[in-house]
Amino acid sequence: MRRFDDQGQQAGQLLLIMLLLFVFMFVFASPGIRNFIAIGLNSLLAPIIGFGGGNPLMTILVAGIIVVFLSSLLTHIFTDWRAMGKAQEVQRAFQAEMSKARREGNTNRMQKLLKMQPEIMKLSTQASGGTMKAMVFLFLFIAPIFIWLTYYLSQVTYIYFTTPWATHVSLFGHAILISNWFFLYLIFSFLASSLFRQALKWVSWSDAWKGLRKPAKSA
Repeated sequence: MRRFDDQGQQAGQLLLIMLLLFVFMFVFASPGIRNFIAIGLNSLLAPIIGFGGGNPLMTILVAGIIVVFLSSLLTHIFTDWRAMGKAQEVQRAFQAEMSKARREGNTNRMQKLLKMQPEIMKLSTQASGGTMKAMVFLFLFIAPIFIWLTYYLSQVTYIYFTTPWATHVSLFGHAILISNWFFLYLIFSFLASSLFRQALKWVSWSDAWKGLRKPAKSA
């Protein structure tokens, strides 16, 4: 009975992901919805991080930091890092035992390990299940900011920036297959994400965080 419950939970998570992807594609494919979201947020975000349209690179940087902070925080809240670490340790031990059994030609041991594989996969799925819940909030908070950023950059008058190898690079030129501004956004986001996630992991393993979490759980 428990096996069917686990399968149903996994199927529900997969259905949720597919639904979110469908909504995401629908929103980005509809100019009317995009403009409605962008214009609505413009009155809020433009005075705060728009910098009067005179510093689009700073706008991209701050928007990337906001998005990464929200995504990192929400993912951290819904992820059980201890369960994730335990699942990874079990997975590594399983792979080591499987490799050893293959080298030794121990077919009996390999068959026993293969029978254990579904349970190990279930453990990994349960450990990462929190990220599925975070995706709902990520879409609600992050996608609108990204839509606004696309809208806002199309309104700025000065769209060029300087690099060590060029002095007149357009934000809307293309680096490989993507726009230069989006390439910069990805770089800023990657750097900020690495810092935020490591900091949040460190906090989650600290004694102070465990002390704060215990009263919340008991309540």
